[in-house]
Formats: sequence, C-alpha cells, structure tokens
Amino acid sequence: MALSSMMYTHLPVTQAASGATRFSLIRSSHHQEAVLDHQQTKTSNKANRLAESLAHLLHLHIDTPPRTNTHSTNWNLFTEEKISTPTTSPKDSISEKWREIHGSNDWEGLLDPLHPWLRREIVKYGEFAQATYDAFDFDSFSEYCGSCRYNHNKLFDVLGLSKNGYTVSKYIYAMSHIDMPSWLERSHLADTWSKHSNWMGFVAVSDDLETRRIGRRDIVVAWRGTVAPSEWYEDFQRKLEPIGHGEAKVEHGFHGIYTAKCETTRYNKSSASEQVMKEVTRLMEFYRAQGEEVSLTITGHSLGGALALLNAYEAAETIPGLPISVVSFGAPRVGNIAFKDELNQMGVKTLRVVVKQDMVPKMPGLVLNEGLQKFDDITGTLDWVYTHVGAEMKLEVGSSPYLKHGGFNLPGFHSLETYLHLVDGFLSTETTFRSNARRDFALVNKGCDMLVDDLRIPQCWYQLPHKGLVCNAHGRWVKPKRDPEDIPSPTREAQAQAHALQVEMMESDYALSF
Repeated sequence: MALSSMMYTHLPVTQAASGATRFSLIRSSHHQEAVLDHQQTKTSNKANRLAESLAHLLHLHIDTPPRTNTHSTNWNLFTEEKISTPTTSPKDSISEKWREIHGSNDWEGLLDPLHPWLRREIVKYGEFAQATYDAFDFDSFSEYCGSCRYNHNKLFDVLGLSKNGYTVSKYIYAMSHIDMPSWLERSHLADTWSKHSNWMGFVAVSDDLETRRIGRRDIVVAWRGTVAPSEWYEDFQRKLEPIGHGEAKVEHGFHGIYTAKCETTRYNKSSASEQVMKEVTRLMEFYRAQGEEVSLTITGHSLGGALALLNAYEAAETIPGLPISVVSFGAPRVGNIAFKDELNQMGVKTLRVVVKQDMVPKMPGLVLNEGLQKFDDITGTLDWVYTHVGAEMKLEVGSSPYLKHGGFNLPGFHSLETYLHLVDGFLSTETTFRSNARRDFALVNKGCDMLVDDLRIPQCWYQLPHKGLVCNAHGRWVKPKRDPEDIPSPTREAQAQAHALQVEMMESDYALSF
C-alpha cells in the first residue's frame, strides 16, 4: 500500500464560549495567527456542493475550486523571501501541558483550529516517520538493499534531525512469510546482506533538554511504510485474524509483518514485535527507575501507521499505566470494531492525519466499513467490518497554493512530505493556508511531482549523487563500499553491548579492590 485516571492541567485559555467543553475553549495567544489570516473563500455553487457530496459518498476525488491565493503572484520574489527564513518555528515549553498534547482528551479543541504546539509535535513525529524512507536503501543493485544506509548513532545527524532532541537506541527489522515470484524479489543480486528481512524503523528516546521542554521522557517508535514488493503483497490481503484474548481482529498481512520470525534468518530470529517491545520495556524500566515520567509515542506512514496501531495494542497490554499515543499519516484501516473498542478501553490515544484525496486511508473496507455501525440495531455488531481508530485530522490538497490542484496524482496525494507540508500550513477549516508556514516547501517534491511548476523545484529530486556511483582512483564509476560502521550487523551491536558490560564490570571490580 505504498500508493503506506490521572489529573490533567489545562492549556492556556484566552477567551470563553458558553456551552463549549474545557478543551474547545483553548485560544492561546499563539492562535491569533488564525484570526490574522484571510477567511477561506467558499463556493456558493449548489452544483459543486452536490458533486462534492456525491464524490465523498462514492470515495471519488473531484477537484474543488482553488482558494484565493494569498501569496504574491511574483514567485521569484516569493522564493527569495522564503529561502531567507528559518524552516522551523521557535520551540515552546509544553512541560505542563503535555498530557493534552499527547491526547488525554482525544485532542478535543486542539485540531480545528490547530494549536501551534500540537502542530509542531505532529511535524516532529512525522519527520521521524519520514526518516525511515530517507535512510532506506532502495537500490535493487546494492548488496545492502532493504537496509538502513546509516548506523543508528549517526542517523539523525545525517538527516538533520538532531534538532528534535532525540537519540536512536535500536533498529527494528521485519520479514514476510511468503514465497515470492522472481519478478517480485527485492534485490537483483544473489549475494545480499539479507534475503528475508527489511529495516522497518527504529526506537528513539528524548534527550535531557527535550525531556525538560516536553515534560516527560518520551520514547518514540517510528515505523516505515511499504517499500519492498513482499510488503505490497502482504498489504493487499484482506483477511481478518484474531488478536489478543477478546473478539478483536486485525488484517492478516499487517499482523504477519509485525509478528513474523524465523530461526534460520539472521535479522529476524525474533519478530519486529519482540524487538520493539524488548527495547521499549528496557527504556521504560530504566527511566522509571530514575524517578522520571515516561510516555510512548508511536508514529508511521501508510503501512507504518498500521504497524504503529499493532505496536500500541501490544504495548498497552504489556505495560499497564504507560501513556501511549499513536500519530499516524495516511494509514489504512487495521482491525474490526472490537479492536477499536479494546484500544479505547486500554487508553491508547490515536491521532490519524488524513489527506482527503489520498485513497490509502479508505482501504481496506472501501464500502464495508465503520459506516455500517448505524445498522447495528438490525444486524448486530459485525466483527468482520474494518474500522478506523481515534481522532481524525483531515487535510485538503486544494488548501495549499504551492500544490498542483489538477489531475489524479495518487503517489503525490499519499506522499508523507505532502502530508507534512499541509500540516505545517493548516490553521483551520475556515481559513486559508497560513502565510507564515515555516517548513521548506521544496521537500514536497522529494519523491513526487506535487509542487506548482512556477516554484521551479524538480520532481523526485531526493536521490544519491550519480545514483550512488562514485569515481574511483582509476577513473572508473563503481558502487562504493559502505563504511564498516554503516554495514547492518546485529552481531556487532551485541558485541558492543557485551564489551560495554565487560568494561563496566571491570571498573566495578577495580573500585572494589580499593
């Protein structure tokens, strides 16, 4: 599916509204930007409204009239102005309000208009999910195809994500239990780093400075969306299978990728599920022992969003009392109504960011979905109906003056960079794209062609120089050798941990000798 019981303090309130809930009253000084921007231009054409309603009912995409462009029509002057400004907003301390930002009240009153503190956190987690694509080795002629191109100690440095204040502690690998026809094989080479496994994401944890800013030690799990052909095969299965001890069921293919393992493999002797839960439990126990408050935030795009929900379900079952949130982008439905209900009962908070034109969130269950719940009195609860989970933040491609509004660009609509661009510019459903959006719009075209041509940003520009070839000392263009530290090797990681433990024991023995 790549086409993938506690007391809470309130956020600041600056104006009251009778009958509104406590969270819908939130109007901090930061929200004044929503008032300063122009009001959204609305169409009064009844035919257009009728067409939109029918399109929504049939899950079709019909372009709506573009909103008034609030930016300068001189794109050259506009571009010069934009490239002279920072790409990130100042970091505000959310330490006293983190539970609301983390979803304690299901983000009520924070999404429309979008609170700037929440916007920044959504973008942060989205960047972690994007990192799983940016660092993934797609090259089918590489002996390391399917791995991460960098070791975990320098991943964020290479990708420019050190500014977020997190450190990667563990990589996650996953596999698919299927026999693949030769034309679907991931790599063209017989001698590869792994025949069965793919790098699927990572576990990271906030550093001391970020921990003070956000009010707790935040463990993050980022899951990659669909890239490998075997993952496409798994994604397109539609069978539901039981999970847990109740009536919850989840999509067979997603669950297979999350739980598959094999003793004969090097990287998946333990499943992705076992790998991630072992690391999350280790980090949680370590920081709780230091007297710190700990949260778990799980993010992912497309297939990664589905795996994030499975991960959240298992974590909630395994570690009671741990605040768990899921922030997903363009994620498909994962399970049935019982799965949704069990997640809610366990206190998992889920925020789904969805682009209206993206087809992936409509799958599986294009027709047979949560909409059938209205007939429960007649049919009873249908345990085979797919259902979305959590709060939804819906975005619209037509809201951005930088994006092409015509055509049917499925990869562009589903691209995570498109999502992050729209989140960064979203103020509310009643206002236009914010004029002071900070995120670099050029990132949208990293892997697609969604930006208007006037911006002069090449399509699909994110790639290795010379497509990975380097000129050697003899003037020949060859595939470079990876730095030893960037070669995937869980064995080396285990050896490093064992060495560190040995050094620690030696130091302890030395201290005791005195």
